[in-house]
Amino acid sequence: MKKTTKNKTESSLRIANPKGQKLPYAKLRALAIETIQQSKSPSWTPRQLIKKLKIANGKADMVRVMDALVKQGKLATAGDEIYTSLMRPKVVSDTPRPAKAIAIAGKNVHQGRVDMTRSGSAYVIMDDIEEDIYVPAKYTGGAMHKDIVQVDIIPGRRGRKPEGRVVAIVKRALEQVIGTLKLYKKFAVLVPDRLNMPFDIIVPMDKMSEARDGEKVVVKITDWSQGSPSGEVVHVLGASGSHELEMQSILIHNGFNLAWPDEVLEECLKLPDEITAEEIAKRRDFRGITTFTIDPITAKDFDDALSIRTLENGHTEVGVHIADVSHYVKPGTALDKEALFRSTSVYLVDRVCPMLPEKLSNELCSLRPHEESLCYSAVFEIDEDHKVVDRWFGRTVIFSDHRFSYEAAQEVMDTGVGPYVEELNKLNKIARSLRKKRFRDGAITFETDELQFKVDEFGQTLEIFVKERKEAHLLIEDFMLLANREVATLMAQKGKSQEIPFPYRVHDVPDPDRLMDFQRFARELGFSLQIDTPKQISKSFNRLAEAAKEDEKLRLLEPLAIRTMAKAIYTTNNIGHYGLAFDFYTHFTSPIRRYSDVLVHRILDANLHAIHREDKSNLEARCKHISDRERAAMTAERESIKYKQMEYLKERVGQEFSGVISGVIESGIFVELDDSRAEGMISFRTMGGGFYMTAPYTAGSRTGEKYTIGQPVRVRIRKIDMTARQMDLELVENDPAVKHEGRKPKTRKMD
Repeated sequence: MKKTTKNKTESSLRIANPKGQKLPYAKLRALAIETIQQSKSPSWTPRQLIKKLKIANGKADMVRVMDALVKQGKLATAGDEIYTSLMRPKVVSDTPRPAKAIAIAGKNVHQGRVDMTRSGSAYVIMDDIEEDIYVPAKYTGGAMHKDIVQVDIIPGRRGRKPEGRVVAIVKRALEQVIGTLKLYKKFAVLVPDRLNMPFDIIVPMDKMSEARDGEKVVVKITDWSQGSPSGEVVHVLGASGSHELEMQSILIHNGFNLAWPDEVLEECLKLPDEITAEEIAKRRDFRGITTFTIDPITAKDFDDALSIRTLENGHTEVGVHIADVSHYVKPGTALDKEALFRSTSVYLVDRVCPMLPEKLSNELCSLRPHEESLCYSAVFEIDEDHKVVDRWFGRTVIFSDHRFSYEAAQEVMDTGVGPYVEELNKLNKIARSLRKKRFRDGAITFETDELQFKVDEFGQTLEIFVKERKEAHLLIEDFMLLANREVATLMAQKGKSQEIPFPYRVHDVPDPDRLMDFQRFARELGFSLQIDTPKQISKSFNRLAEAAKEDEKLRLLEPLAIRTMAKAIYTTNNIGHYGLAFDFYTHFTSPIRRYSDVLVHRILDANLHAIHREDKSNLEARCKHISDRERAAMTAERESIKYKQMEYLKERVGQEFSGVISGVIESGIFVELDDSRAEGMISFRTMGGGFYMTAPYTAGSRTGEKYTIGQPVRVRIRKIDMTARQMDLELVENDPAVKHEGRKPKTRKMD
């Protein structure tokens, strides 16, 4: 195909007009909006546009197109069958600014995130305003779901919710979209899978790659400036409904790219494979000290190791050695920009979408056994009472003597036989002491289920089970928490007289209203909570965790308690970490999979021997972006688990299972199955007896029957919708006292 310039290509695909023909909907829409926006005329009727385009379509076709463009915010109505163009908002920045009121020509403008509805209207969620702002479809101005936008709040009538108009798009949430490709004579159109994506995407013929009509593809949006966004095909995916496509779709829909930009891969190829003597000479040498890793048996990247030795004064030196990603990933490089864009690795059931390319994550920065590795380390001197009496931070070189899996390390500790048994037992004693002190200081322990999936060679789910966490897991966790806390404490101390901007990991106290609702419900189940002070709350939650080990009905209180808690975030404004009972906390120990840790390494290193202050507003914007990406990764992980649960159970429709009631809404009750932990819904319509929601956690009927969260039930699977990933259930016995098979104990996972 002859190569043309971008402007010429776009002009030819949009203005090309097959005279006298009846155009398909997508092409008609593209030509209509392009004609209106390029015209000097302020308004158009459907008949005027048909005459202008010289096409065979009737008035009804054009009215349908123009009404759809109104819903999408591209046109506005100016009278009976009169349409005018709306100026598209400008994309003003690649980096979101802190949410605040912004003065624009005297308008009441605020910044927030878009929550798009299926109808094309949206709600903009603000950080500085409690109530969401409703934006009608005609005023969304081309904004998409999860975009950061500026909204001019329009004064509403008394009693009505505030409304607004998008005046600027600050940051796009997605640059890649998945959907079905529709091929026309001179261009193609991507019809997005997501219902809350309010417009199609034009794909020029020379940007089609190898894609064909009707295929599922991923399109990268390259131009937002015209009436409809345009882009290029970057991936051709599998058949619709396939396992591979579903997993890829989850990543794309949550804003994670499947492939690496060429410039990133080129930079990786240039990274040195060998550690030079000159580099080793700059570092503290730990190669002669016993060092090993403890990781999951399936792990491919090892970003932390522990070293241990006894000092001459009888104290124990423990080194927490973390892969020195910042040595390889330099600020301003394509590699660094892509790592910040991703901000986190995403762990789906059957795959990892890494933050860093494989050469870094699995090779250069992986602390592999029997190899030398460059690290950034936190080294602690610990006395006989297991108290930290000295600490050191800096760049090191290590040699990993052994690679333990969690299971292998646990077996050595349980049997007293195996490699490095003395070192493991000594580390475990120190870890227990650190853990005990943390809970004594008010840390909260909640036990949550971590599911594992056994899959076949084709990725199909064969078995679902709850992962058991033992002391080997907790040992590593305790030393990682120690390193994270001590790094944050050091930076806070250095900035005591004048703040040094730093990315803290913070966790606020629980929401008071949710807490009071939870207290009332817990009382109904016979458990009393004291919630007058933060310390009382943490003590009550820990008492609940202990009581739930013995009392089956209290176990469902734990996830409800977690929902009362604030979410941990990254920010430069330190308020401490309530859940861990730490005044200062950060993330230092996983730079292979978290960009926050890369930032921490850089800022720590810059401040070890001098004072260096980052621009706080810029650092806060990056913290917010990283927090947002973390939430997106968690959403993707949950979606993959939900899909695999439904995949596993779709072959078991009609079978009976034990479960517990996990939620109540106006239309029915949710039940979580015991073995798979999959959640489904029992509609009140299927229950008979006029059931309805009677309280936040309870459903009742006019006959006096009652169903409450935490109650055991026996259910049958009625239907599974793989597209929506939903499961419909029905009660086997309409009996609140139905026999329950019980659950395995849960395991703790700290943040």
